[in-house]
Amino acid sequence: MKKSAVEKLQSTGLVRNGDKLNSVFFEEYLQRLLVERDSCGLTEMIGGIEALMITVEPGNSIEYIAELALMTPYHYLVTLDSPRHLTHILRIDMNSPDILLREVKNPDYYDIFRNLNDLHPVGSQRPHSRYLGEILWVSDREQVLELQQAREFRFFAPDALAELDLPSNVSISKPSPYTQNVVGYMERDPGAVRVYHPLGNCSIVAHAQDTYEKAKELQEKLNISDLIQPIDHLATRVYSQNREAALLEYLALSSYYYWGSYNIPDQNSSTNVCKSVRPVPESASPAKVFTANNLPYCVNHLDKLPSPTETFVRNYGARLHHIALSVKDGERGGKENIDFVVDAIASQGKGFLLEVVGSRDAGLKQIFSTASVFSALIIEYVQRFGDFQGFFTRDNVARLTAAAGTEESLQ
Repeated sequence: MKKSAVEKLQSTGLVRNGDKLNSVFFEEYLQRLLVERDSCGLTEMIGGIEALMITVEPGNSIEYIAELALMTPYHYLVTLDSPRHLTHILRIDMNSPDILLREVKNPDYYDIFRNLNDLHPVGSQRPHSRYLGEILWVSDREQVLELQQAREFRFFAPDALAELDLPSNVSISKPSPYTQNVVGYMERDPGAVRVYHPLGNCSIVAHAQDTYEKAKELQEKLNISDLIQPIDHLATRVYSQNREAALLEYLALSSYYYWGSYNIPDQNSSTNVCKSVRPVPESASPAKVFTANNLPYCVNHLDKLPSPTETFVRNYGARLHHIALSVKDGERGGKENIDFVVDAIASQGKGFLLEVVGSRDAGLKQIFSTASVFSALIIEYVQRFGDFQGFFTRDNVARLTAAAGTEESLQ
C-alpha cells in the first residue's frame, strides 16, 4: 500500500542547529531543492548508506583489514577477484553499511581516481589510496537514475564501471567537483542480502581470514570488542568556496536533510552536518559532515588565521578526512569507555593525535587517531553521555582540528 501524502517523508521544517551564517543563495536553494526532491519522489526512493568504497595501494589491503578489525566492529566476509582489483567485503551486519575495500593489483594502474590523487602533493605519495564514496539504497534504481540524470547529474556508463572494476548492479555518479567523491545507488529488496556483482571470483582468502581472526582475538583480549559501535559520521573536507555547493549537491543526491552548521572561529573553519531524513540511528545511515575554511587560502595571509582545513585540501585534495565510530556509553576498568578503548589500542602501537577531549559535563568525549598509513583516513571515537544529541562541542572540534592540522602540515 502506498503512503498517503500526510505520511510521506518531509525534508523541510526540521529543527536547524548551529550558528554559522549561510548566504542568501544557499538558504533559497536549500528550501527549493528539498521541496522539489520531496515532490518528485526521490526522498522516498533513496534510503540510507549501504556501503563505503575505499581503495588502497597494492599489497596493503590485508594489513588494513587487520587495522580495521582491531579498531572497528567490522568483520572480513569475502574477497572478490576481478581483473584489476581485489575487493574485500567487510561487514558488521545488515543494519550498518559495508566497506568495499579495494586493492589495486598493478602499481602502474591508472584511472580517474588516481588522477585525482596525482593533482595534489601529499595525495600523490599514495597514488591509489582513496576513499571513493558511498553507495545508497534505492527502491527503484532505474527511476532514480533517470530523475537524477534529468537534473544534470552525470553517471559512469556500464562499460566504464566494468573498466574500473566497480559493481554493475550499482549506478555510480562521476566524482563531485566539490568533494571529489562519488555517490552510488543500489536496489535491494527489504531483507535481501547485499551483493556486489559481477566483481569476479568470490572466495575467502586464507591470509586475509587468518589476519582478521588474529586481530579480532586481540580485540577480545583487550576487552574492547563490545565497546566499539558502528559508524557515527563521515567527515569530508572541502575548499571554503565549495562549502555550500557541496552541501546542496549531497542533499540533491541523497535523502538527507541539512541539520545545521557551527562556526569554529579558533580554527577559521565551520563544521556542517547533514543527516538522514528517516528516523534511523546514525549506525544505520551515518551522518555526513563537511568541514571548510571560513576564508580561502589566497587571502589568509592578510589576517594570518589558522588554516588547517584549507591546507589539508590543498595537500590531499577534497576528500574524506575521518570515519567516526561511536563508543558505548559507560565505564570499564575505572575509566570512561572511550578512555579504556583508546588506552587499549594505543598499547598495541596505534598513535593518536592528542588526548581524549571533552567531558561528561560537556556531553561527549572525542579523539582522533593518527592517519592510517594504508588509507590516509583517521578514525575518530565518540562517546556521548546520557541524551546528548550533537556531534561535537565547539571546544572539542577546535582542538581536534588543530591537532590534525599539526600532523598534516608536516607532510
